[in-house]
Order: sequence, then C-alpha cells, then structure tokens
Amino acid sequence: MTRRTDSHPDLTDPRTGAPFFSTWRVGTPERQRQTVDAIARTWTRRPWPTPDLLGYHIYTGHDGTTLLHHSQWRSEQAYEAFVRTHRQERVDEIDTMVPGIERVRLDRYRRYRSGVREDRPAKVPGCVVIVDIEFEGPDPDRQRAWVDAVFEALESEPNPHPGGISAHFHVSTDGTRVLNYAEWETAQAHIDALAAPGDGVGSATAAWQRVRAWPGVKSSTVSRYDHALGLVPD
Repeated sequence: MTRRTDSHPDLTDPRTGAPFFSTWRVGTPERQRQTVDAIARTWTRRPWPTPDLLGYHIYTGHDGTTLLHHSQWRSEQAYEAFVRTHRQERVDEIDTMVPGIERVRLDRYRRYRSGVREDRPAKVPGCVVIVDIEFEGPDPDRQRAWVDAVFEALESEPNPHPGGISAHFHVSTDGTRVLNYAEWETAQAHIDALAAPGDGVGSATAAWQRVRAWPGVKSSTVSRYDHALGLVPD
C-alpha cells in the first residue's frame, strides 16, 4: 500500500538511479493546499505502483503559486512503465479535484555530488532551496566542471553561513541543466545568507567569482520550498 510520511527524502540513497524533478503552477496558496490534498487522496487510495519507485515528495513554493515534485526511481525504464500503466488515472483524478493545473516541466537527472556539513548531519531541514542552472546547449563535461568549481568555492569559503545543512547537485540527462537541492535549517537562514556581503550565498572570493562568470551559463534561478507531503511504500 501507499503511506504518507513527514520525513524528507534521502537524496544520497544509492538505490536511486533516476531522480526526477518537475514543477506545477497552481496559482494561489489555497490551490497549493488543495492540490497537495488531492495528490495525497489519489495516491493513498491506491496500492503503491511499483517497488522501483522509492519515494515521491511534494513541496509548496514560497511564491504561493508553485509545487515542486521529486520522485526517486531505480531507473528511467521503471518510470516509463509507470507512465504506460498507472500515471494517467492519477493525473485525471487530481485534475478533477483541482482543475486548471499547469504542468510546467519534468526534468530527468542523475545525482553527481553531495556535500553535508559535518556538524549538522541530523538536522531536519526547515526549508529546501532549489538552485536551477541552465546552460547554452548540452555539454555534460561543462555541467560537471561547473559543479566541481562550486565545491572548490565552498571548500575555500571564509565565512560559511550557519544555516546551511546540505547541498545535492544533480545534472540533467540532456546535458543542459544543473539542479542543486539544498537543505537549510530555516528559510530566514537562507534569506540572511543571500543578504550577506557577496553575490549569493558565497563571499566575494576569486573562487566564487569564477563560478558566477562561468562561460555558457544561460540562466540561474533560486526558489524556496517547504516539504508538504511524502509518499512511500508501506
């Protein structure tokens, strides 16, 4: 069966061969809550679709209009089988309860590197920050080189912000995007980090300037979310 959980996902679970992230636009905070409830009702009244789906998590955007979805699959083939056999009935039921959902995009990733603060391994995140980097065209080597540069900047950071817990960098399978799933103690801790001297959460060091001026970066967005619903096999 399907069970609800308040626990956050383990982004480093070695069984996850195909982590997916998608965004829905629903319009208002009330519709965010309605959609989360609709997803919960739709999924919990059905058996868990396949052992190859390790977990499905939904997050409400602090912008009051969006939902982030994160699903952990053993493989892309398992997801494709789910689409053929189980997905549409769930989509139809959710859309009946909350009409007018805009499904913005679904991106397929592989986790590349993770960093966890050694003094905060047991902290429960109070906020999830998604940093989405888009590059000018596919280039897997550039994706990984940029992430490596971020880690070099983090390792040499003279003033690490106390509210950060972890950062999990994913590279899209089409070679065009990097997604950082960052866990923070609170949203205010992230806001304070952005307000500190420097550009973004990093200080004005040469390593961070190299990251920010990286050739081929097309766009960068930062969004804050709250974990609203976890669904796992019972």
